[in-house]
Amino acid sequence: MDYSQFFSAALNRLHDERRYRVFADLERIAGRFPHALWHSPKGPRNVVIWCSNDYLGMGQHPKVVGAMVETATRVGTGAGGTRNIAGTHHPLVQLEAELADLHGKQASLLFTSGYVSNQTGISTIAKLIPNCLILSDALNHNSMIEGVRQAGCERQIFRHNDTAHLEELLIAAGPDRPKLIACESLYSMDGDVAPLSKICDLAEKYGAMTYVDEVHAVGMYGPRGGGIAERDGVMHRIDVLEGTLAKAFGCLGGYIAGNADIIDAVRSYAPGFIFTTALPPAICSAATAAIRHLKTSSWERERHQDRAARVKAILIAAGLPVMSSDTHIVPLFVGDAENCKRASDMLLEEHGVYIQPINYPTVAKGTERLRITPSPYHDDGLIDGLADALLQVWERLGLPLKQKSLAAE
Repeated sequence: MDYSQFFSAALNRLHDERRYRVFADLERIAGRFPHALWHSPKGPRNVVIWCSNDYLGMGQHPKVVGAMVETATRVGTGAGGTRNIAGTHHPLVQLEAELADLHGKQASLLFTSGYVSNQTGISTIAKLIPNCLILSDALNHNSMIEGVRQAGCERQIFRHNDTAHLEELLIAAGPDRPKLIACESLYSMDGDVAPLSKICDLAEKYGAMTYVDEVHAVGMYGPRGGGIAERDGVMHRIDVLEGTLAKAFGCLGGYIAGNADIIDAVRSYAPGFIFTTALPPAICSAATAAIRHLKTSSWERERHQDRAARVKAILIAAGLPVMSSDTHIVPLFVGDAENCKRASDMLLEEHGVYIQPINYPTVAKGTERLRITPSPYHDDGLIDGLADALLQVWERLGLPLKQKSLAAE
């Protein structure tokens, strides 16, 4: 039997649906972000990155790079195995303490990625609660969906950010049934924010536990970078907060934070934690340096919001179809998978602008978009250049524009 035919057929389906993903070969250079080197088929070219999740550029911050180099030089590279076998290296202990403090919780637990922390955290927590009903937001990330699925519990989906629908489901579940509400604080494709205060009100009223994914908000919101929950003053009301070290903190890894018993139970029962190698010491030290810096420095957050606001204003003034967003996410509506991919290719090849297309299944069919994420280091000239490049691409592809605002005239 020719097994390769199954994989070829699967790849052909992706090509036919215009969903085949191509990764650009990019080389980021510390000190030059958002500029990078694209190793194109025609040779190296300078490009500007407009879709990085290293939102604050902390991946190149001297404190973060310095902490990584110093730790690797002092203790080596690897963690030596799982924490059960190799023990817990000291930089990891320091990092978990820093994360618990960031979220005002008793403890935290580190995983190899944000995906694994959701997939393992949700499933383990729910399995440890007899007859648990999981109430999950309709737009939760795939990692949360997988965590819910692997829990093996009954689950119900509430309409996105619809607290009235959530309340209906909570009432129907009854006061005696254990319930876990799972949502994100900031949804990265649309840039909208969950009504966390209302969700906490409902959880307290109907006796539910809360699990909130803050991966696109930690480091960037709140006076110390604790996320939307800190900004909105509800961090202490949420049972489990989940975050990542790979976005605003510029490193790698995911985590959950909560009271000591919850965290210890996940540590003791979660296969996704028990049977995987720990993050290396150098990564942990770098992340700790990033968190400590952002707890006391507000420049990055303030500049980041300023840049996001300017990008929105310039693109809207140019008549480009910017989707509504109250956060740092700037989605640009295309509405067609093929045109979205073509626009991305043209921006990169003809204008040196790197923005990945966002197509199904990341977003629903017919809502394809370019997702722009400004950083503190995108200056006015780069923003103006982005608008010019987008307008040229929109004209070449015959994509619709909105009426230009008076600010553009």
